[in-house]
Amino acid sequence: MESTVLLKKTRKTVLLLLFLGWAIGNLDRYLINYAVVDIANDLALTATQTGVVLSSFFLGYAIMQMPGGLLADKYGAKKILLTAVIIWSIFTGLTAVAWSFSALIVIRFLFGIGEGGFQPAASKIIATIFPKNERSRAMSLLLASAAIMAMLVPLISAVLLGLIGWRLLFVITGLIGAVIAFLYWRYIQVPDTTVEAARGLSVTGENKGILKKIITMPFMWSLLVSYFTIYAVNWGLSSWMPSYLTNERGLDLLSIGYLQLIPGVLMLSGMLIFGIVIDKLTLQQNKVIGAVFAVGIAGFLFLMFHSNSIGMFIFYQCIVTILMTYITLLLPSFVLKTIPQDITATAMGMANTGGQLAGFITPAAMGFMVDFFNGSYNAAFWLLIIFAMICIFALLSIKSNLKEERVSNV
Repeated sequence: MESTVLLKKTRKTVLLLLFLGWAIGNLDRYLINYAVVDIANDLALTATQTGVVLSSFFLGYAIMQMPGGLLADKYGAKKILLTAVIIWSIFTGLTAVAWSFSALIVIRFLFGIGEGGFQPAASKIIATIFPKNERSRAMSLLLASAAIMAMLVPLISAVLLGLIGWRLLFVITGLIGAVIAFLYWRYIQVPDTTVEAARGLSVTGENKGILKKIITMPFMWSLLVSYFTIYAVNWGLSSWMPSYLTNERGLDLLSIGYLQLIPGVLMLSGMLIFGIVIDKLTLQQNKVIGAVFAVGIAGFLFLMFHSNSIGMFIFYQCIVTILMTYITLLLPSFVLKTIPQDITATAMGMANTGGQLAGFITPAAMGFMVDFFNGSYNAAFWLLIIFAMICIFALLSIKSNLKEERVSNV
């Protein structure tokens, strides 16, 4: 009874802290997309090298997804959260001292390693302290922090990059992360749902069995591909949007910042609304809606990149953002509502590996295509359209009887 009362009292506090932590993590991720314009000038980077810099974080982040999830299930989510924030704060700050292309890649890669355990551990906490019919809403609030950063970072970058420079800006971001780490250490309280606490079994043997069971589930592979394709569109757009609008549409960073407020507001609104919608519908119904939305993403991406005016470009981008927001919120809901709490982090780690591999591959691939086609973005944009089309089939391949995909507690 006491633990239940404690859970009710601390639930909102824990979710708020997760929100703040994920906001700072996304602040850095979006910030690099704007700072890289100045970084590329300072370090004399080509488009291909710029793409590699943007991708290096995601390689480390993707590599750490499964280990981060396993560690959270084994040792507890709070420990992994705290470790993740401390490490990413250190390497965010160290971004400021990057003196070469190689140094920047190493620092951003290690930053990704540090942050890799955050989302699996945060997902485990949500699955632990929230009932099933509230988990999508809780996740929507967590992910809303990313939407807020997507909206604010263009303006923050436009003002502060010119005022204090990219190096000092990364130092400040790292210091904010250190404050978040202290708050996590002091205030996050969650029940112990590690494998040994929940089952009283040998952790090593049990984790091996869990991992084998999860990676042999067709359900999980469908999720992984769905994550990969939708995040390929997401990170492809966000990483190259500033460079594209600057080089191809002739906009300055401040103008880009104001224009990107519009899809940012819609993303935030979608996060808050879609969390409620997804909780009210079955996962089978949500799956069909997600597939239809993926069709829309492919179509509106085509219209977006062939628009003749900035106004129509932003209009189509807004539609793509709304449709993409629904899918990115739906995907973790499959894990939160079908996987037992004591192994949620491991399952989320596997699914999210797809999304972060997309973050590693897509920016670098787009940079290579821009260089290969002498500065043209056409091939790079077609790559995003193809990913959206693959996402349609990945979502539809998720088994209709989702109850059959539950991992047994026995």
